[in-house]
Amino acid sequence: MDVFTDAPFTGNGLIVLFGSTAGVPAQALISVTAEMRQFELIMAEFQPEAGRVPARIFTAEEELPFAGHPIIGAAAALHERHAAGEPARSWVFVIAGREIAVRSRPTASYYEAAMNQGSPALAPPLGGQEAARFAGALGLSGADLHELPMQVVSAGLPYLIVPVAQSLDRARITVGDFEERLASVGAKFVYVFDPDEREGRSWDNAGALEDVATGSAAGPAAAFLAAHGLTAPDETIVINQGRFLGRPSVIVVTPDSQGELWVGGPVAPVARGVLDLPGQSSRGGQEAQASSPRDHS
Repeated sequence: MDVFTDAPFTGNGLIVLFGSTAGVPAQALISVTAEMRQFELIMAEFQPEAGRVPARIFTAEEELPFAGHPIIGAAAALHERHAAGEPARSWVFVIAGREIAVRSRPTASYYEAAMNQGSPALAPPLGGQEAARFAGALGLSGADLHELPMQVVSAGLPYLIVPVAQSLDRARITVGDFEERLASVGAKFVYVFDPDEREGRSWDNAGALEDVATGSAAGPAAAFLAAHGLTAPDETIVINQGRFLGRPSVIVVTPDSQGELWVGGPVAPVARGVLDLPGQSSRGGQEAQASSPRDHS
């Protein structure tokens, strides 16, 4: 399925695999993700008696302790599979020992879901000299920057928010020590963000791979807007991403009454089927379902 979109073949691609998470070698699911050329895979097992969803998340290279769009996609598929007649449903995902509250509901085309990203924390703004150093490392000049300051914001994962007034299309990581530079200001990743258009971009720290939709950065970006008076504290914010990759995505951030951020968006089904995991017979294969109300060629 595709996440942060209501149209197939846009948004952030995902495999949702239903089955027991216990005893499946990580390398088998890494291989499946690579074989199917998807961004990520989540394997989830709904346990109704416990009200929990143990899950594991993989890329084509590794198992991850957390990622946003796989949880949102899996919640939508779980709603279709286990709660199709319900107007809303809450889930508790358990990933690497961490419990994550998620809620889902049907839409006109399929389902949408959101996860609780917690309360944001904002570090002091960067000084002018430090900001100029990061601008240069991103291929930007001082004229490209917004009047708002650069700032590290975290809602579970600290991002350096780099606000730009123009040239979002030119932004890219141009130095080999970018990860070390981020660490020096307490950030894990960068999010280059146009506060006026509410559009962002993010990459791996080598600058080799651009992310289609960064749910973990959307909460910090929304908190950044609210902290600088561009939105009301209780305003729902829509952030766009993925345009430069030809996969436009929409991430919705909604603060609750406790000030915690719910990050989510729509999900689009693409295909469903049965997957034979390495080392298992077809009879024992795990079912990978991207629940769809219609057939796709």
